[in-house]
Amino acid sequence: MLDLKSLTPGAAIGLFFTALFLLAAVFAPLIAPYGLAETVGDVWEPMSAEHWLGTDNLGRDLLSRMIYGARTTILISALATALSFMLGSILGMAAAVVGGWFDLGMSRLVDLLMAIPTLIFGLVVLSVLPTTIVTLILVMGILDSTRVYRLSRAVAVDINVMDFVEAAKLRGEGTRWIIFREILPNALSPLVAELGLRFIFAVLFLSALSFLGLGVQPPAADWGGMVKENKEGIVFGIPAALIPAAAIAALAISVNLVADWILNRTSDLKGGRGNG
Repeated sequence: MLDLKSLTPGAAIGLFFTALFLLAAVFAPLIAPYGLAETVGDVWEPMSAEHWLGTDNLGRDLLSRMIYGARTTILISALATALSFMLGSILGMAAAVVGGWFDLGMSRLVDLLMAIPTLIFGLVVLSVLPTTIVTLILVMGILDSTRVYRLSRAVAVDINVMDFVEAAKLRGEGTRWIIFREILPNALSPLVAELGLRFIFAVLFLSALSFLGLGVQPPAADWGGMVKENKEGIVFGIPAALIPAAAIAALAISVNLVADWILNRTSDLKGGRGNG
């Protein structure tokens, strides 16, 4: 088990900000001082005691929009990441264990999907589909699962030839047992590291889609869309677009710090057990 007493300073900072973002996302309606689309002042008012981050391009409280935007951004990115890992890791490990035509067919399909730039592929798909939260999660999750597939298959190929897996096969264990009881527990370290990276890329991917107008649609708020809405203010020295951009960067860095710490701890624990 992971011991919180072993937290490094970087991991502690990352955990603090990650928890802060998660709390804001979960309790957004209780924390936000104003409603999501409530107009409370003039356009791009400066920071004040009434509006801590000022107002946006329509006179809405920017802090409230940031809090609701955290909920939308984290929810969609987390669900898309979970979908990508369920698809990619299971199919990748199954391809390594089953082999043959299944491995060949899945690998060529993944190569085909990865040959097309993810952002361009996403823009093409979303331009012909209704832009809903479910559609965004499915598109992001399926496109991102190709990266998880490649990693999980590569790790599973190495584990699949080890003695304990061969022993399980000789006992007559089925493919499901081999994948979930033999290979998956021993492949967690690289998958945990990849989980943090894939979540970060999901946040950046969603933000890019929203900035280009094919992500979360108004009046809903997400950080990428808020950058788009307020980008004209940068010319006049108004920071309304820079605040959500800074939040995206802070979330990415904090999650990465936590993922790196978990990876190091799980690797150390495995090494300690092996030496014993």
